Amino acid sequence: MALLLKIPVKVLRTRLTSPLAPMLCVTVLIATVHAQAIKTLLNFDLTIGANSTSTLVQGPDGELYGTTYSGGANGKGTVFRMAPTGAFISLHSFSGADGQNPLGGLVLANSGGLIGTTFVGGAFGQETNGYGTIFRMTVSESFSTVQSFDGTDGQNPEDALTLGNDGNYYGTVRLGGANSAGAIVKCTPAGAISTLYSFVGPADGNDPIAGLTMGRDGNLYGTTYGGGAGFGGTIFKVTPGGAFTVLHTFSGTDGSGSVSTLLLGNDGNFYGTTGTGGAKGAGTSFRITPAGVFRVLHNFDGADGTGPGALALGSDGNFYGVTSSGGSNNFGTIFRMNLAGGLAVLHNFSGSDGENPYAGLVQHTNGRLYGVTYSGGTNDDGTIFSLNLGLPPFVSLQTPFAKVGGTIGILGQSFTGATAVTINGATASFKIISDTYLVAVVPAEAVAGYVEVKTPTGVLTSNRRLQVR
Repeated sequence: MALLLKIPVKVLRTRLTSPLAPMLCVTVLIATVHAQAIKTLLNFDLTIGANSTSTLVQGPDGELYGTTYSGGANGKGTVFRMAPTGAFISLHSFSGADGQNPLGGLVLANSGGLIGTTFVGGAFGQETNGYGTIFRMTVSESFSTVQSFDGTDGQNPEDALTLGNDGNYYGTVRLGGANSAGAIVKCTPAGAISTLYSFVGPADGNDPIAGLTMGRDGNLYGTTYGGGAGFGGTIFKVTPGGAFTVLHTFSGTDGSGSVSTLLLGNDGNFYGTTGTGGAKGAGTSFRITPAGVFRVLHNFDGADGTGPGALALGSDGNFYGVTSSGGSNNFGTIFRMNLAGGLAVLHNFSGSDGENPYAGLVQHTNGRLYGVTYSGGTNDDGTIFSLNLGLPPFVSLQTPFAKVGGTIGILGQSFTGATAVTINGATASFKIISDTYLVAVVPAEAVAGYVEVKTPTGVLTSNRRLQVR
């Protein structure tokens, strides 16, 4: 455990040493991005926070929120807010009793504010620096610890929680649970934690590092870092009631060591990455259907990056992501990938602009991509960067699922004076909360499709299909 406290598991991406069989080959297209397209917005330091491994999240105010693993007033990590233009403020410094060393990102809460986790700290297990916490930041930026893990319900969450259709939050913990192999947990808005499933290991997997993703069927999907028949990890499905199914076991040749949350595509399939394995040992990207039909889309080879992180769905229909190392300088890359696995390198990190990006990218509704690096930059404590590929503004859904008569949150810009909201053409009643956030009621005639908001500056369309239940 002491080693993990010094170096996050996301950093310790072990390499497979056994020979790997050839997999599906996809041509790598090296793209040239204009120098002004990528911009360093902030250089972290130990005072304001350092070594971020969390994917940024856009708040209802149009600002970006994230966490740092270390630094801050107590050296134990921070929660921060940053404007898309780079104006930065540290919101909270962890003290240990309220949590310590957040590895995962944040999720928008169903009642406003943000929910997050810390890897260690909290009220229990202080002799081992604590088992981790779940915390909340309200819209007024006040901090509170929702719950501390006690070890029996799991310990050491490493990724963000996900908001379920029932209003509860679901996630994974790397260790603890009934068999000390990790667990899947549910947390109510009031903070009551229950264990949905405890991993037995190795057959069903162990060390679940990545978070969970809800499918169209209402079930939760995720991956484990290790375990399975080939000890390269598994892909699994779990119902909200705790019924567990292994969908795929990684063999090494098709990837191993997944640490990234699956992405639900607009086609209903899931897309993800492995940090190691594949034809070149540098990781893979893959697609898997809810029924478990699996396919490798791309084998990373080092030149295009090593150790890919979570994928983000762009408003142009492509996937965007980063690799933690590899590329021309071995500091990591930014890439774009299409649905078939065709990949283009968009940027090679140089060190001065950051090194080792472990967190995934987020596309702000202004069209630009934002991300963080774990190290590099002026102080070698990491950076926050933006990448402008000329993608136009769009709207983002707080959740891609809704019921008829239910309310959905919509993120965007220029909402003041908006005159219409439609869901696949069906007119929805709406209320403007701010220039960057509005809520709409799903009408009875609505069916699954894209959401459009008519603003004074034009019609903005969502990058995700809304699934109407």
